[in-house]
Amino acid sequence: MTALMISNLILWVVVLCLVLVVLALSRQIGVLYERVAPMGALTMDKGPAVGEAAPLFDLTDMLGRKLRIGHAGERSQLVFFLSPTCPVCKKLLPILKSVASTEKKWLDIILASDGEMPEHLAFYRQAGLEQFPYVLSTEVGMGFKISKLPYAALIDEKGVVRAKGLINSREQLESLFTAKELGVASAQEYLASHGLNEVQVSRKENANALA
Repeated sequence: MTALMISNLILWVVVLCLVLVVLALSRQIGVLYERVAPMGALTMDKGPAVGEAAPLFDLTDMLGRKLRIGHAGERSQLVFFLSPTCPVCKKLLPILKSVASTEKKWLDIILASDGEMPEHLAFYRQAGLEQFPYVLSTEVGMGFKISKLPYAALIDEKGVVRAKGLINSREQLESLFTAKELGVASAQEYLASHGLNEVQVSRKENANALA
């Protein structure tokens, strides 16, 4: 009986130690998750560079609405290049709608692609994208040198490209806004210029840091 009691006591001690170890590891994982910077949009070395004037276009969208891209105005523009056959593009559509709502005070979102009108019009209506202008123009894609999708370019009120890159998530999309606020080409450039590797980069914290 004595040996059994001792073995049970040792077992409970081991179990308690394991519980403490799991709790400690969980806490460290949480801290690491907060410190790791989100991956910004991947910038391609093609098309107008960040800081340069955006190419100018006067177009008509699929619903016949007049549209100007790249011209100076009162609001910024996010030109989002997509395709009806791009799965990642479709995944990002709810995010675009959310961003359009949260950033409506300063930002207009424009969808851009090329191809046959019937296919795109069906996609446009089926996805419920009527709130966004949707242009079919090979010239716009060539002007921004788009080779991969989904891709986005952020143009400020002066018609200057402020950020651009491949977009696969909400974090990458919002990294374009962060780059504009910080006055850098990308979130990665900001981290590199400040010698940072493990910091939490969010739009709110960046605003507080610059205040």
